[in-house]
Amino acid sequence: MFSAFTRLSLVTKIIIAIILGVLVAVLFPNVAPYLSLLGDLFIKALKSVAPILVFVLVLSSIANFKIGGSNAKLKPIILMYAIGMFLAALSSVAASIIFPSTLFLDLPANTELSPPGSLTEILKNLLLSFVANPVTAISEANFIGILGWAVALGASFRHASDQTKIFLADAAEAVNKVIRIVISFAPIGIFGLVAVTFANAGLSTLISYTHLLAVLLGTMLFVALVINPVMVAIVTRSNPYPLVFTCLRESGITAFFTRSSAANIPINLDLAKRLGVTESTASVAIPLGATINMAGASVTITVLTLAAAHTLGISVDFTTMLILSVVAAVSACGASGVAGGSLLLIPVACGLFGISSDIAMQIVAIGMVISVLQDSTETALNSSTDVLFTAAADRGIR
Repeated sequence: MFSAFTRLSLVTKIIIAIILGVLVAVLFPNVAPYLSLLGDLFIKALKSVAPILVFVLVLSSIANFKIGGSNAKLKPIILMYAIGMFLAALSSVAASIIFPSTLFLDLPANTELSPPGSLTEILKNLLLSFVANPVTAISEANFIGILGWAVALGASFRHASDQTKIFLADAAEAVNKVIRIVISFAPIGIFGLVAVTFANAGLSTLISYTHLLAVLLGTMLFVALVINPVMVAIVTRSNPYPLVFTCLRESGITAFFTRSSAANIPINLDLAKRLGVTESTASVAIPLGATINMAGASVTITVLTLAAAHTLGISVDFTTMLILSVVAAVSACGASGVAGGSLLLIPVACGLFGISSDIAMQIVAIGMVISVLQDSTETALNSSTDVLFTAAADRGIR
């Protein structure tokens, strides 16, 4: 039985872990508290590896980023990627305000919450976080500072030798392997978290997760069926929906089940060819999109961050919403290629509200619980948008 369990997909394992956790909470509520160590270990591992992941992944991506100068169509595609992610984050802010989500978090008794004050205070704290000592930023999980130093060093390393860039790419891959190992233990950690949470909070927890998932999936559908079509219509000056539905059907469905934008690149390249996209454009834009075009990740980061803010009673003004949308879009570009990679960038956005790393990692763990549907839908949106925007830009420039 153990051998058969290890051969199951991560999604199947997480589903089994959730079911077992609920059963233990219902049938053996006195045993559930002893399982809290499993959840604590998982959250601690995430907390330890996430700062290094953000730093190395963003640094390597910027240092090794290449754009073919001869491809004139690449700039409008990248612009569509950037605008699409920002609008996805902005839609998530609106959805989270209209349908606010609250979560069950394990908060220390002496937790003191200080919501953001004026715009001046927000910008001051943001700038101070950016220029924090890099070693201190990593050790204290100051994700804003980590992101700032990663971008600065990545830009500097663009002028380094090819051997140095290869080393940075290898370092990023090594960190990704560590992340895969940590995430492979997600079913065990989720089993402990679900058992303890349901034993303490009961069915209200399930309602909370269902509401959160509904906001996430609803926003992603809105992006796929409203925002993306509007952008495509502006670029192509024609009815966007035939192209939108073709990309969702032939790219989105496959990506939903593979849960990997990278694995869906061959599907998108073949679809782009059948849509008449020039090979020189598709061969660069689609692999690039699989790396940086992450509208679904932008939605996930924004919705879960605002769920944390609502739970903690932190008010969010209009200016903070705009800043959060930009941060979420930028963070989404650095989402790891592993399943649930976007969840590990949630602490970056949480840093805007002064939410501690301990609480942010609990949000990440909750994201792991609902990732059975969230991550699949996110990947479907990300990957289908890659080929959609590439085809739209190619047609619009003709």
